[in-house]
Amino acid sequence: MIWLSWRQFRTQAIVAAAGLAVFAVLLAITGVNLAHLYNTSGLPGCHVHGDCAVQASNFHNQIQSEKIYNLVFFGGIALLFAVPALTGVFWGAPLITREIESGTFRLAWNQSATRTRWLAVKLAVIGLTAMAIAGLLSLMEGWWATPIDRAMALGTDTGEPVANLRIDPVVFGARGIAPIGYAALAFVLGVTAGVLLRRTMPAMATMLASFAFIQFASPTWVRPHLITPARSITALTASNVQGVVTGPNGSMTAFAGINNAGAWWILSNQIIDKAGHVFTGPAPQVCLSQTAPFQACQNALGRLHLRTLTTYQPISRFWTLQWYETGIFLALAAALAGFCFWWINRRRLA
Repeated sequence: MIWLSWRQFRTQAIVAAAGLAVFAVLLAITGVNLAHLYNTSGLPGCHVHGDCAVQASNFHNQIQSEKIYNLVFFGGIALLFAVPALTGVFWGAPLITREIESGTFRLAWNQSATRTRWLAVKLAVIGLTAMAIAGLLSLMEGWWATPIDRAMALGTDTGEPVANLRIDPVVFGARGIAPIGYAALAFVLGVTAGVLLRRTMPAMATMLASFAFIQFASPTWVRPHLITPARSITALTASNVQGVVTGPNGSMTAFAGINNAGAWWILSNQIIDKAGHVFTGPAPQVCLSQTAPFQACQNALGRLHLRTLTTYQPISRFWTLQWYETGIFLALAAALAGFCFWWINRRRLA
């Protein structure tokens, strides 16, 4: 049964392996050059001279000027989000619908291999291949982007929230082990859509829409709350006031910069008063003036003894969040797989 499954799947596997090899060559060529730029940028020994922020900024500007690095970086992220979806659409959704539409399930499921064994082998061979491809892509992309991650971490001397790109809501899903969880869930989601709809094209469309929703919902509603966010309260200084919006009756909303280098993934950033309430005014008179310079408004707000409350997930929680989210995806994939086993054993398919 394993050999038969492999023979049926080998064309897709060879195409995927070829694409993986091409991407690996591209990463190897550009990665060596990127590592050389980092080693000659002065960043490895910048702590000795205390100019890490300047060197990091120069390195960032240098790679920004080279289109190939931007293309590989953002293209790799896009690829890591696309691969799980593609495996779910083209490998998962047709897995059972192809047998139903062609009528071959009558032969396949009336031989020595039971429905349960047939589905188990298919899920294992193709699902593990999808997970392996996603894992290898993530490993290669992470290796390639290591100089960029290190430069961003060293650049925190500026006080800007650029501790590390890995925990960024977009980049997070394309690093570490999260792509493996995405691949497993996408594949089994496609199989489930095929089991329920019994038609290939509707199953593909349903899987794609469902997985797109999951990719949006996870960083928006789930991931921020997997671990209780950290909180940082600091005094508001005049120089930290970034902007104000005034409203009726002297009300106002002020915006402050973030001076916590470890607070890369910001969930909220508010200005609060002594009582801990969000500051909404009354606005200092100078802030309501159309002619007064903004610096005067900054100085007036700085004298009100306000504070900034920042809620965030620090970069130190990267791997914890990775394990939590991947575990959730694998658990959902296992639950959907169990449902598929139950469904095909208790339903008439034709």
